[in-house]
Amino acid sequence: MILGLTGGIASGKSFVADTFVECGAILVSADLLAREVVNPGSPTLVTMVETFGPEILTPGGSLNREVMGQKVFADQAARRQLESITHPAIAHLAECRLAELNLSPHDLIVYEAPLLFEAGGESRVDQVLVVVVDPDLQLARLLQRENLSEAEAKQRISAQWPQADKVQKADFVIDNSGSLQQSSIMVAALYDYLTRTVEHGASSS
Repeated sequence: MILGLTGGIASGKSFVADTFVECGAILVSADLLAREVVNPGSPTLVTMVETFGPEILTPGGSLNREVMGQKVFADQAARRQLESITHPAIAHLAECRLAELNLSPHDLIVYEAPLLFEAGGESRVDQVLVVVVDPDLQLARLLQRENLSEAEAKQRISAQWPQADKVQKADFVIDNSGSLQQSSIMVAALYDYLTRTVEHGASSS
């Protein structure tokens, strides 16, 4: 089974993903795939430079994420342009990785993708888990984690689908507003449920 894991920025998706791995799941991270597709010299990065200019590169030829972020988070049209370049490349790589993993027996593969719905990635997974968090806590975590002004942080939150919209499309929801221990317990319980479901389906087929 492939479980899509998504949620808003600073909702604690990475912690939930890491906890699934501790339980025994295999993780595929869209964020890591996104870094891979923009490696120096990659076709995706070349297209980005042609579109947004050479200033998005570091002196060493890598993507300058801070400059790129400044360009797109304040400009919806630019963000959509960037997504039209990167999303197909990430989608192709994700499909290849997930297909490779499906060739071997795994009880649970977790595909962590912050923009799962925005990029149409739910078609690549069997079920979806949405991680939610109290909005005030989300903002506080983002301000603590990133060197952003409050206006910039709110801009990044609003650039994604609202949490309520994601919840409507979810099969499972974990509220990550409490302690890490509480979240760990919920993840472990969901892992046990999903792996029992997989085992039951295999034994009855």
